[in-house]
Amino acid sequence: MNHRLVFLLLSKITWLIGLTMAFSLPAAWPEVGGHSEFESHGFYALLSSIAICAFTGGALRFLGRSAPETLYRKEAMAIVGLSWVLATVLGAFPFLLAKVVYTSVDGVEVPMGIAESLFESQSGFSTTGATILTDIENEKWVPRCILFWRSSTHFLGGLGIIVLFVAVLGQGSAGKALMRAEMPGPSKEGSHERMQHTALIFAAIYCALNLILTLILKLEGMTWFESLCHAFGTMATGGFSTLNGSLGGFESKAIEYTVICFMLLAGTNFALLYFSLLGKPGMLFSDPEWRTYTGIIVLSTLIVMGMGIWVTTDFNAQGDLSSQEEVETAFRDGLFQVVAIITTTGFGTADFDLWNNFSRALLIVLMFVGGCAGSTGGGMKVIRHILFVKILSREIEHSFHPSVVRHIRLKGEPLTDPELPHNILVYFGLVALIFAVSTQVLVGIEPDSTWVDAGQPVSNKLVDSASAVAATLHNIGPGIGIVGPTQNYAPFSAQSKLLFTFLMMLGRLELFAVLVLIVPSFWRDR
Repeated sequence: MNHRLVFLLLSKITWLIGLTMAFSLPAAWPEVGGHSEFESHGFYALLSSIAICAFTGGALRFLGRSAPETLYRKEAMAIVGLSWVLATVLGAFPFLLAKVVYTSVDGVEVPMGIAESLFESQSGFSTTGATILTDIENEKWVPRCILFWRSSTHFLGGLGIIVLFVAVLGQGSAGKALMRAEMPGPSKEGSHERMQHTALIFAAIYCALNLILTLILKLEGMTWFESLCHAFGTMATGGFSTLNGSLGGFESKAIEYTVICFMLLAGTNFALLYFSLLGKPGMLFSDPEWRTYTGIIVLSTLIVMGMGIWVTTDFNAQGDLSSQEEVETAFRDGLFQVVAIITTTGFGTADFDLWNNFSRALLIVLMFVGGCAGSTGGGMKVIRHILFVKILSREIEHSFHPSVVRHIRLKGEPLTDPELPHNILVYFGLVALIFAVSTQVLVGIEPDSTWVDAGQPVSNKLVDSASAVAATLHNIGPGIGIVGPTQNYAPFSAQSKLLFTFLMMLGRLELFAVLVLIVPSFWRDR
């Protein structure tokens, strides 16, 4: 293990995080944040956090002095995993130092502790959007500048800290190893020049879409502060909002439809968006992953909409369906929540926890799907599900035709990587194992009183726990029951919040870049 090179690159990432914090400082002034007075405690908390980043980066730079330039896969995985751990810790300081209040117990305000700060920080960087803050509109509880930092973590984590790092600083041949270790999805090949070019393209598209969405949301009635925060949350498929009621709090059809369109773009492979900009939209429409992605959304929306109308309004006395306005509302709410869940954005416009059980079950299934590879969407990725079905189909055929050799094809071409089927099956099995074990651990460590105090039935503990694990592991945000769209993760104990923090990081880095950090042999010298 080339420890000095690991320290050197981590120092640059630390400074990048500190620089990002500086952009939140102007929001402490009323003219920018839209509040009543200068937020001194939030401002100085951010300044102190920037100083901590500067000092930490300097210390890491000193440890990494005279580091050799060659970066191998092991070092790349260490840098990716450790950079997210480091980002989580450093990103927690503004919440901790500002003494942000996340809830009140018997009228007593409770400031965020270490577990709560780490949870909120990782939720932002991993673009999960889960929160423990119960009243983000209360300026005394949550300073606007800290709220802006909270949304900025979405922006930084959207394409990945490492992808943006490679795009800005290059890193030569090291960029290839870093990109391979962090970029979402099973396809990560290419030369280091091509990988850096890809990082630059992705970063450019990402920033451009953020800017365009910010301008549109401003024209639709949001303030600049609200527009930026919601653009960050949308394009990163994160879901942090500035209102307790999320996007539903604006009560604007135009805003909802706009965000739906941009969530769809955020969940699409950015390479396909790039080729569409070059005048080759056929590559988008012919891509099997994108067609499956849009097909799932259309089918799921129709099912949710149909079930909602059937169960809630049914037929009136004349045998007519519900009014046109009710149908439009059912369509808009259904489409918004389906897109928000499958892209792992997690914004809310309706309390889907009040929907019928069939629709809620469908949303839980969508939590295990995710967006396209090469997008900012989390989850298991649509392409993995396509390949998983093809692998199962081949294995079933092989059971009664063992002598037949059939290649797995994608876009009509056989897949040349012999390890890919094995990797897909291992990934699915590992996700299932982590989900099952984590659910069991959560049920065991979280007391029944959590549900009693939250006014939720204890009988829902198993389902709610499974939902919370799925929502954090796949970077969704809201689940059902105690973590439903109108609830949050505040009632959970500190140890459960730390478990969720670990699960969010696992999901964002697709398991292996985090799991290797706890393997002793990984850290031994070559």
